Amino acid sequence: MKRDLVSIGELRREEILTIFSLTEELKEKRRKGEMTHLLPGYILAMIFEKPSLRTRVTFETGIEDLGGHGIYLAPSDIQLGKRESVADVARNLSRWVHLIMARTFSHQTIINLAQNATVPVINGLSDEEHPCQVLGDLLTMREHHPGFPEVKIAWIGDGNNVCHSLILGCSIMDCELKIATPPGYEPKEEYLMKAEGLGKRPL
Repeated sequence: MKRDLVSIGELRREEILTIFSLTEELKEKRRKGEMTHLLPGYILAMIFEKPSLRTRVTFETGIEDLGGHGIYLAPSDIQLGKRESVADVARNLSRWVHLIMARTFSHQTIINLAQNATVPVINGLSDEEHPCQVLGDLLTMREHHPGFPEVKIAWIGDGNNVCHSLILGCSIMDCELKIATPPGYEPKEEYLMKAEGLGKRPL
């Protein structure tokens, strides 16, 4: 059964801790120059509606380190929903590649890709959520704060996609999160409600 990463809220605490442990192991092996080809021959399709230096380089480097290969698909290569429907793109890519990562304008595009693809789909960024960013942020906190996950986190700024994923991630990991935003830039109430359902509503 395939697993997608559309939202960090789909992960359980135990799964996140497993991801962290494996990541730390792979990072240590990389520092030692050891090969970690856990996905030999795997092809990752990287769909970019929005360009990004960090997202492209980290995903492409990551799949290469694991023994696979990344294919960069620029906006002009696909034009999601214009030349072909999102569903058709998902079904076609599923016949050619093993994984799909998408960095899109609309969160619904990620959902549609995941619903129609038969291979795992990873949310590389959408207007609603940024799960990979927050997994990286939480891992960094774990690496540098001995008391993790018993940490206090302050978010100051726009209640944007990263904020939404941080709300969910902190709720799952039981981190204390406090949010301060300018009037009119608050995170969406639905994410606060989801966090409450996961066990912890931020202040």
